[in-house]
Amino acid sequence: MPLVAGVDSSTQSVKVVVCDAATGAVVREGRAPHPDGTECHPDRWWEALNAAKDGIMDGVVAMSVAGQQHGMVVLDDAGQVVRPALLWNDTRSAADAADLVAELGGGQAWADAVGSVPVASFTVTKLRWLARMEPESAARAATVLLPHDWLTHRLSGGTVLATDRGDASGTGYWSPATGEYRRELLVRALGREAGLPRVAGPGEAVGQTPGGVILGAGTGDNMGAALGLGLGPGDVVVSLGTSGTAMAVAECPTADGTGIVAGFADATGRFLPLVCTLNAARVVSAAATLLGTDLDRLSDLALAAPAGAGGLVLIPYLDGERTPDLPDATGTLVGMTRANMTPGTMARAAVEGMLCGLADAVDALGPRDGGRVLLIGGAAASPAVRHVAATLFGGTVHVPAAGEYVALGAARQAAWAHSGADAPPAWDTGAVHAVHADPAPAVREAYAAARAAVGS
Repeated sequence: MPLVAGVDSSTQSVKVVVCDAATGAVVREGRAPHPDGTECHPDRWWEALNAAKDGIMDGVVAMSVAGQQHGMVVLDDAGQVVRPALLWNDTRSAADAADLVAELGGGQAWADAVGSVPVASFTVTKLRWLARMEPESAARAATVLLPHDWLTHRLSGGTVLATDRGDASGTGYWSPATGEYRRELLVRALGREAGLPRVAGPGEAVGQTPGGVILGAGTGDNMGAALGLGLGPGDVVVSLGTSGTAMAVAECPTADGTGIVAGFADATGRFLPLVCTLNAARVVSAAATLLGTDLDRLSDLALAAPAGAGGLVLIPYLDGERTPDLPDATGTLVGMTRANMTPGTMARAAVEGMLCGLADAVDALGPRDGGRVLLIGGAAASPAVRHVAATLFGGTVHVPAAGEYVALGAARQAAWAHSGADAPPAWDTGAVHAVHADPAPAVREAYAAARAAVGS
């Protein structure tokens, strides 16, 4: 049976799944860690990828890489990395984002041009930061790539410079509506022209490894997850990883001038409106550390506490925030009394605070037309997170079986590239568990009031 491999090169680690090309059944897996931080030399990703796929690639005929979005990788004329990549969660370009938005005439001008209003996460803002803060490095930048582009380039032996429309849509200089680069926006940021990867079509094979393994175009991590889940019209995915995202597949491009919804493209030829928060799973892990406990016990504490945490509300901007665009914000605990300062209410407030912002994100995506809310990511394994999510997302959430959906999406893309078909293969995405709970609108009302009170 032909096998395909999918790579999820995320902020914290790399995961590789090897799947049956016809069914999607996972037959082998590997993983390796990435260094912590908001910048990373791409060589570390390459070393981790080689460690993760060591010994599991026998029989693989095609592979694709889904990578963390927005990261800035700049190469010189010799194809060498100029400086460590700035990652999506590096907020030092916040001022540059504000300047770029103003220079073009505001958020709606950017949304009309490229589908999204750039914030510090976006590649275009990092290029402006590079030009402003490291002009010598900017002068050496001959080619600008995204993390998944660079890994595909390395896998090809240095012969392929290609990306896909999904990941390109997060740069701030490619338009999902027209399918073209807006090179004048790249020049506005960097101060001059630079080379960019070719944008491959959905399902296209862009090259081969030196060993003859077909390479799919790859994509961004959110697009990979949507493809791995088999996301359908009306469905919304809430992903609880390092960042939190809410996303839905759409037939038409989005241009939200407020900047709340990013108008991305997906990996299939459609579109992927998405809302992203910087603070997700790390909110509950930080709360567990504060309480001197582990995640399982934190879940028990939160479930034992009442909805609304006795009036305690956490505004969870522990690492700044992307949506709303508050890169310098910090977290705030509101409503503290002697009665509610207990481990249980603290645990409940952490879970509710993380999820209230994402409930707002789901609402921003618009009507679901009867579709499901799917909950994925590491924090979705928590019983408390599942229960509280159901209370905040209308009474029901659907939790797919645990899986590496970003890597599975990349593997499905690789199978598509290998087949040469017009559509990706139909893979069984497995059972989905429905979690029901009584809706708790008062929790979201208290969160909105607390956020307004602290001016965020």
